[in-house]
Amino acid sequence: MQVSAVSYLNTWPLVWGFLHGPQRGRFAFRFDLPARCAEALARNEAQIGLVPCAEIERLGLELLPDVGIACEGAVRSILLFSKKPFREIKTFSVDSSSRTSVALSRILLRERYGVTPELRTDAPDVGQMLEESDAALVIGDPALRLEPEKMGWNWLDLGAEWTAWTGLPMVFAAWAGRGEALEQPGVREAFVASWKWGREHMDEIVAQAQAERGFDGGVAREYLTRFIQFELTPRHLEGLALFRSLVRDLDSRKERSVR
Repeated sequence: MQVSAVSYLNTWPLVWGFLHGPQRGRFAFRFDLPARCAEALARNEAQIGLVPCAEIERLGLELLPDVGIACEGAVRSILLFSKKPFREIKTFSVDSSSRTSVALSRILLRERYGVTPELRTDAPDVGQMLEESDAALVIGDPALRLEPEKMGWNWLDLGAEWTAWTGLPMVFAAWAGRGEALEQPGVREAFVASWKWGREHMDEIVAQAQAERGFDGGVAREYLTRFIQFELTPRHLEGLALFRSLVRDLDSRKERSVR
C-alpha cells in the first residue's frame, strides 16, 4: 500500500517508526508538500495520506482519529506577516502548498479582522511576497526558519489566533484515505505505533533535523515537543469539526460570489 506523507519536519515523529522502527517496510512511502498529498489520493497514486484537513471532506476521505499534526496555541510554523494593520489588508500572498493554512488564514482575517483580501499565490519568500501584497502567509519549514519578532513587520501565529478565537485546538493534517484502505487489519494500530516509536526516539529525530535540514537542535526540539501536538483528543476532534464547518461556509461563499 502506498502512503503519501508531508515532507516537513513536523511529520517526522509520525513516520519515524515506519522509516526506522518496528513498522519499517509495512507501507511504501512517498514524501510531498501537503497539497500534493491530497492530489496523490485524488489520483489514486496513494491509498493513505497525511492530508490537509481542508481537503478531507472535499475528497470524500475518512480519517484515522488517533494522531495528526495539531496545536493548541502557537504553532510557530504557520505565520502571517503584514506591512499594514491587519484590518487594512487588501491583498494577500499565500504559499499554496497547504489548502488548510490558506483556508485558516482567510477565516481568521474575516472573523477576527473583518477583511477578505484578494489572494495571490507566490513562492514562500516573505520579503518578495510583501513587495507585491499587503500581507503574506509562510508555512512549514520555511516559516520555522524565520524569527518573526525580529523582522519588523506585523505578524500573527495562526495557531495562537485560532485558539484565542475558538478556545479549541487546531488540527492541520490527519492520516486519511478511502474506507477500504483504512479498514484493513492492523492499519490504524500501525500509524499509532509509528508515532509512539518517534516519540521515544526524539533525540534521533532532532539530530537528523540538524544534520539533514540544518535546523538548530534547540529549535527543532522545542517545535516538536512544545508547539506541535501529535495525539488527537476529543477536544482536537471538536476543533477539527468546527474548522471543517467553517471551510464549508468559506467554500459556499466563494461559490455564491462567482454565480
